[in-house]
Amino acid sequence: MEYGTIEREIHIEASPEVVYQVISRPEHLREWWPDDADLDPVPGGTGTISFGDSATPTHVSPVTVMEADPPRRFSFRWVYEEDEVAAADNSLLVTFELVPSDGGTLLRFCESGFREKGWEAAVLEEAYNDHARGWEHFLPRLVTYAEKLASTP
Repeated sequence: MEYGTIEREIHIEASPEVVYQVISRPEHLREWWPDDADLDPVPGGTGTISFGDSATPTHVSPVTVMEADPPRRFSFRWVYEEDEVAAADNSLLVTFELVPSDGGTLLRFCESGFREKGWEAAVLEEAYNDHARGWEHFLPRLVTYAEKLASTP
């Protein structure tokens, strides 16, 4: 099995403008993905994504926004050490591409950079599988939240 890239395509019954807000704004991210999010959603913007109780999170990852092109594309790097600058060889890249489709949005999701991290084989496989399971859980929550937000007057 190749442990390099996780890719998904999902149709969402919401406009690209709504979906873009859901994938880029901290107040919306918290509704479907991390327990806490604090980031400036502009190119070069930084922040953190946290999982677990806010007082004692189980995992905190720095985040650097790479691309913010509303309502078409949003990408960020994460899973790197807090004292480092996010780069291709030390972080994972998450990209959301939004394409208008059938009155809604086709979301093309990609997380890459697993091999570039230089992890030994067992660590690479474990990290890849952990992220694949995570996205299988969280991406449907994104769909549900975006569709609910789009249907709210």
